[in-house]
Amino acid sequence: MNTASMTPSPRAARPRHAPRAALALLGLLLLPGCETARSLTAGIAGPSIPAGTPGFVQGFLGGVAAEEPVAASIARDVLSAGGNAADAAVAAAFAMSVTYPSRVGLGGGGACLVYDVRRNEPEAVLFLPGQGGGGGDRPAAVPLLARGLFAVHSRLGGGRPFEELLAPAEQLARFGAPMSRALHADLTAVRAPLFADAQSRAVFGTAEAGVIPVGERFRNAPLAGTLSAIRLAGAGDFHQGALARRIEESSPQAGGPIAAADLRAALPRVARPILLEGRGGDRIAFLPPPADGGLAAAAAFRALQAGQGPAEAQARAIAAAAMARREGGEPMAILAAAGAGASLPPLPASAGLVVYDRNGNAVSCAFTLNNLFGTGRMVPGMGFLLAAAPNVGRVQPPLLSGAIAWAPVTRAFKMAAAGSGQEAAPLALAAALETVLLRERPAADAFAAIPEPGRAQIGACPRYLPGWPQLCTTVSDPRGAGVALGATGR
Repeated sequence: MNTASMTPSPRAARPRHAPRAALALLGLLLLPGCETARSLTAGIAGPSIPAGTPGFVQGFLGGVAAEEPVAASIARDVLSAGGNAADAAVAAAFAMSVTYPSRVGLGGGGACLVYDVRRNEPEAVLFLPGQGGGGGDRPAAVPLLARGLFAVHSRLGGGRPFEELLAPAEQLARFGAPMSRALHADLTAVRAPLFADAQSRAVFGTAEAGVIPVGERFRNAPLAGTLSAIRLAGAGDFHQGALARRIEESSPQAGGPIAAADLRAALPRVARPILLEGRGGDRIAFLPPPADGGLAAAAAFRALQAGQGPAEAQARAIAAAAMARREGGEPMAILAAAGAGASLPPLPASAGLVVYDRNGNAVSCAFTLNNLFGTGRMVPGMGFLLAAAPNVGRVQPPLLSGAIAWAPVTRAFKMAAAGSGQEAAPLALAAALETVLLRERPAADAFAAIPEPGRAQIGACPRYLPGWPQLCTTVSDPRGAGVALGATGR
């Protein structure tokens, strides 16, 4: 299922006359912020479902689009259990570290935009896998996924506990996750060099040294142990506790080495996004450098906004990213100065994810290991692959591309999108924004303008949220292996 339209559940009919006892009970239910009221409501409707359990939220939930189906299902369950958009995105990202480890992993990182309807302006959380001390035969980046996802969770707040969000990923790793088409394709592409690593071969390979077929389950017990340790000790332990010491000791065997001092110093950063004007008072926030796919997408969007075609927009996108990497500078100055005609070396893979909840909070993320399967070697006894160090040899940082559109005056969410697909990622994002925000067309119409290997994940509410949830649509690029899910609980 690649699309989901959101229709709220019909309201129950109200009785014409209410007994006095029922009126007294209604007074209790109207108390703001009262958990007892929620429990009583559940009891009236039927069996009580506790918060944290799918089914706790009835009616409109929101939506999720991800490049891996199991992760999307987990995110939807978190929304159904009472979690917000950040909770669902964090749970999905940890799940993808198990089910899509070619592009998402504890040894890598990414970047997210978080829109909190209370703050009424998106923030960027940047946690790209960074430059380490170098050395080794396959230099590894300093991982930042766990700390980065903790920062994403903290920016929204008020949802589910962080440790609860790791549990689905831990269970997948321990008891088995189904092999997806997306992961199977990546494994097939690099099977020979990847399976030179005995641990990777043991997790993803068959007895005959083939790739586990699509639909069959694979287990990763060491990764389950690492996720369990993060759940119990916190994300900080990965950087300055027992897990950090294990990484320092074992990383040389995975390509490394990674020093404990580098792990301790690696911190996510909250930054102001690149902001552009849309139509009718809408604003669009793009990921800022060093997630320079957002800058490239902003350049492509401006080109489309000016009436240029996809080819011209793609050239503008690459030129902006190339200028940023070559010269640096303020994003808006780069957008004004960058022309066309520049090029970039071959770029690595990434994966996109978008989530929005029923209150209009939203998250757009892009993740990477700077190479398919990173260094191609698992950290012994820990079950995850280290990201390849950026700007070493032929390894380039990816164009991480994400955006969120909202109406500042009415404090309302309108759209979240993420692009992936190497050099086509920024145009994939820009085409999605242009289709929905400028041409006011259905989100699914965007895919015709996205060249291979570009992919887009889209969540759009053309009449805004809160407001018109029945018009919201969530779409995962049908040319990929992802899925879009929403949006009502029954």
